[in-house]
Amino acid sequence: MFAKPLISLALAATAFLGLSAAPAQGRRDEQDAARRAMLEGQVMPFSIIKRRVEAEMNDATYLGSEFSPSTNRYRLKYVKDGKVVWVDVDGRTGDIIGWAR
Repeated sequence: MFAKPLISLALAATAFLGLSAAPAQGRRDEQDAARRAMLEGQVMPFSIIKRRVEAEMNDATYLGSEFSPSTNRYRLKYVKDGKVVWVDVDGRTGDIIGWAR
């Protein structure tokens, strides 16, 4: 009587856990790539890059970042005045190379 609902629940949980693990692994791979690039001297430490960008962003709230190992660029995400702002940064120099709203 309860076997079918329990099996369905177990299958749903398995599917959910499988799907939710993939983005986490992708994020971990991105972080590993950024760390390797920094250790190899290809990019500046992220803490320095973030400080430089925050000096330009004033009262914006930092939400997160992405790293592209193929270009050694960071994309930092902020909220300022109720709008999302993406800031693209050259990881080698720490220079801001673009803004997007």
